[in-house]
Amino acid sequence: MRPAALDWSVENCTIARAMEILGERWTLVVLREVFSGVRRFDDMRVRTGIPRQVLTNRLATLVEQGVLRREPYREPGSRLRHEYRLTEKGLDLWPVLVAVLGWGDRYLADPEGSPVGVAHRDCGAEVRVALRCADGHDVGQHRDVVPRPGPGARRRTP
Repeated sequence: MRPAALDWSVENCTIARAMEILGERWTLVVLREVFSGVRRFDDMRVRTGIPRQVLTNRLATLVEQGVLRREPYREPGSRLRHEYRLTEKGLDLWPVLVAVLGWGDRYLADPEGSPVGVAHRDCGAEVRVALRCADGHDVGQHRDVVPRPGPGARRRTP
């Protein structure tokens, strides 16, 4: 049976476009750090072990794409530097990081568990990503979701 997805083009796919920004190995690690409150270059570099030039490039891309913004700061007696803050576009990536964390915890964690967790500030319960349709129904299984052309889909030409 031929999949229906072959009938529409993926040339303008937003998953592919997002991965152009997020798909490099260190990008989600940088975002994890900023979401955790680690906003300064040297702190990120030391904490993660990301090579200096790689971190410079990742931060530049995230700023250029509007995911992060640079905020100036100056320690007494030091030169002007910048720290990195999430924009609204960056904050919208939080569920993505929580989903990746959940997947990693399920399949890749050490026997003693994950070194990182996320909790609801008000009650302290673990935070997880859940899928729900626009009408509010929980979607528990991948088979409960059907891919279909979106409003920007283009009919594929043979």
